[in-house]
Amino acid sequence: MVSFYHCKPFTSLMLVLTTMLFSMNLMAQKAVITGKITDNGQPVSFVNIHLKNTAKGTSSNEEGLYKLGDITPGRYLLLISALGYRSYKKSVVLSENEVLSLNITLSPDAENLEDIVVTGTLKPVSRLESPVPVEVYSPTFLQQNPTANIFEALSNVNGVRPQINCNVCNTGDIHINGLEGPYTLVLIDGMPIVSGLGTVYGLSGIPNSLIAQIEIVKGPASSLYGSEAVGGLINVITKHPPTARELVADGYLTGWGEYNLDIGSKITLGDKTTLLLGVNYFNYDNPIDNNNDNFTDVTLQNRVSVFQKWNFQRSRSREFSLAGRFLYEDRWGGEMQWTPAFRGTDIVYGESIYTTRWELLGKYQLPLDLPIMFSFSYTDHDQNSVYGTLPYLAEQRIGFGQLTWGPKFKSHDLLFGAALRYNYYDDNTPATAGVLGNQADKVWIPSLFAQDEISLGENHSLLLGSRIDYDKRHGTIFTPRTAYKWKVNDFDVFRINAGTGFRVVNLFTEDHAALTGAREVVITEFLEPERSYNINLNYLKKIYSSNGVYLNFDTSLFYTHFSNRILPDYETDPNQIIYSNLDGNSVSKGISSNLDLSLPNGLKVLVGATVMDVSTEENNIKTRQILTERFTGTWNVSYTIRPWQVTLDYTGNIYGPMRLPLLGELDPRSEFSPTWSIQNIQFTFTGWKGFELYGGVKNLLNWTPNRSAPFIIARANDPFDKNVTYDTNGQVLATSDNPYALTFDPTYVYGPNQGVRAFFGMRYRL
Repeated sequence: MVSFYHCKPFTSLMLVLTTMLFSMNLMAQKAVITGKITDNGQPVSFVNIHLKNTAKGTSSNEEGLYKLGDITPGRYLLLISALGYRSYKKSVVLSENEVLSLNITLSPDAENLEDIVVTGTLKPVSRLESPVPVEVYSPTFLQQNPTANIFEALSNVNGVRPQINCNVCNTGDIHINGLEGPYTLVLIDGMPIVSGLGTVYGLSGIPNSLIAQIEIVKGPASSLYGSEAVGGLINVITKHPPTARELVADGYLTGWGEYNLDIGSKITLGDKTTLLLGVNYFNYDNPIDNNNDNFTDVTLQNRVSVFQKWNFQRSRSREFSLAGRFLYEDRWGGEMQWTPAFRGTDIVYGESIYTTRWELLGKYQLPLDLPIMFSFSYTDHDQNSVYGTLPYLAEQRIGFGQLTWGPKFKSHDLLFGAALRYNYYDDNTPATAGVLGNQADKVWIPSLFAQDEISLGENHSLLLGSRIDYDKRHGTIFTPRTAYKWKVNDFDVFRINAGTGFRVVNLFTEDHAALTGAREVVITEFLEPERSYNINLNYLKKIYSSNGVYLNFDTSLFYTHFSNRILPDYETDPNQIIYSNLDGNSVSKGISSNLDLSLPNGLKVLVGATVMDVSTEENNIKTRQILTERFTGTWNVSYTIRPWQVTLDYTGNIYGPMRLPLLGELDPRSEFSPTWSIQNIQFTFTGWKGFELYGGVKNLLNWTPNRSAPFIIARANDPFDKNVTYDTNGQVLATSDNPYALTFDPTYVYGPNQGVRAFFGMRYRL
């Protein structure tokens, strides 16, 4: 019998040799998968690559390259997933020592995480599942036609038009489906901080580098957001700090001497705090007068904006974020020889505006077992303006707090909310003049709202919602709404939305025409809140072909009926702007369609068109609304030349004739604008790691409003009306010096007055 002790050395040696041979055999058997992941020839970074039912996985790098090694031979299912793309699966069979080269092309996904929307229902939901139609625009869309602010960028969104309201200071507002700016509510991260005075200036200076996406809802949303959300709303959603890039810089200049710089950075402070910091600076200090009226064609501006967003990690993944923005802007327009020394005098005409604005907003999930969210915002807006000799000094403060709770049951997705809004407004105009002198306007508006999204089976859902606001000036205001969605399949969706809206009006914070020129503002009665009733029918169609073609078609029929509408009357008296509640009704109706096409060869096309009729009826007389086009079209065409790593973007818009404000029967200017178009072209080179070079031409057709009119600004040679003669009734008389019986007026404006110009810029991403 052989003892174990005597066998141990031999056994140990055999064990070692066997292990070595087995290990070498395993090493010899391992396989590798490598390749590149692209989208229309462009590399896709940070793609997840995984072998199903194994622990093997990796991700692609900045160039889209990946390597998955140390794989035991056999049959596997390779899974590919990435934010914004359709999942990819491929069965692979690997043999010993094989190096499989596998290049993969991804296709855009209709229901990806980037399409998560929150604006329609105040809850995150995929765009396809939302009962309310929501349009989503990404930073890529903004980069196809670089602009210094979101206000200008929206000119390529179908049914949305930035309207310039003054030829001198170039302030403006956003029209949705033909409804003026005061009917559009602008949100930042879901908070209504851009309203009143901020409607004019709040869309300037938001760093584009910090924008995650822009969501647009067309039609009343007062049941969730209260006053001002009558025509629609725009929600600018900023990036989530933990997922933002370390550094993003974007700067460009134009042939007119405009300079714009955007810088965004993510800073990690400890294990639980992340800071997102953004700075925007814009400068234009080159007076140009191409139409020879001795007035600046474009307002000169010097603007700086600083944005911070803090994200704090908490236990149980509870949310806590805090953001703030500071904006300062100095803008002026007027006669070419104007300097700050002439500010407020009647020697040289100028419109000078100093704006200082603070914003604070945040979200905090209460430390309770129930998911209750507290959202808040505060804005402080100080404006020091002079329009010729007319000063406009205004302060506006808006505080907003809101609690929301969204429980879910079997077939009910509920939302309950309570909100409190504080409005403070003070200026040096009759708007805040009382019997005891100047009296600031201070209003508290409490609100309650609720909605229930009811699942009626796999493909049907019904949303019911309502809101109650109490305003001491107008009492209780009730705004219900309903929405129905029929998801025929993953590619066809029908939606119908109906609801009501309301708006409490403050003319002096919204209508720039009330503050400029020589017109007197006349308010004939106590202005009641405007009310609206709306219905919207939407159809969405998505097509994916086996050869990589992606098509999205979206069309909507809309109808809005207003009562108590307040419209400025420029025509009864050329020296006045008369405001009163409409003794009749106003209607906005039309059809809007978008077509989004993506081809495997790198061509992407987004085309939109809207046909609408916006009119008022009073005393059985129907009148077309002023400064509203019958039709509008937009397009974004993008093509990537892969071997050159160059992308070509061709963007533009076209607008039909609008009725314009004339100053009397002798005014020689046309009552209607012509059909006009702004078109742009851009080339972008992406061949250097982390860098993009771009350049092109804006306003290729060199179109400006003065092409179709003898002059744009009335009486530009006499801006203080020193040589205007009036009769005993205060009406302007025609004289040899003033043959058309006009007064100075810069409100005959319907489009930008800036001609063709080249631009060049560079982006860097870390």
